[in-house]
Amino acid sequence: MSQTGGALQGAGEDQLNRAIEELRGALKDEPATPHPAAAQQGAPNSGVILNIPVEVQIVLGSAEMAVSELLALQKGSTVSLDRRIGEPVDVVVNGRKIARGEITVLENDPSRFGIRLTEIITSAGPA
Repeated sequence: MSQTGGALQGAGEDQLNRAIEELRGALKDEPATPHPAAAQQGAPNSGVILNIPVEVQIVLGSAEMAVSELLALQKGSTVSLDRRIGEPVDVVVNGRKIARGEITVLENDPSRFGIRLTEIITSAGPA
C-alpha cells in the first residue's frame, strides 16, 4: 500500500475511533468528551467528519449450507440462522464490530424494528 493509501486509512480509523467515543458518551447519557484533535484551536472544520458516511450493519446471524441447498432457495424460502430470539446482535461499522444490541419494535411504527444498544465494544482490534 502506498504512503498516501496508508495515511487515508489511518485518517479513516481515527475518524471511526472518534465516532465510537461519541457513541459511548451518548449511551452513558452524558456528553461525549471531545477528541483532542477536534478541540485544538486550529481545527475549524472538525465538524466536517460528522458528515462522513459509514456503512452500518446489524448482524442477525449466519447460516451454513451446501451449494445444492443454496441453489434450491427461491422466493419465500426461509433460511435458519445460528442465533435465537433474545440473543444479542452485533453492530458493525465499516467492517468493525463496535457494539451489541437487542432487536426492538419501533414504538411509532410497529411494522418496523430497530436495535437497542446494550453494550459498546471497547477492544481496539478488528471484529
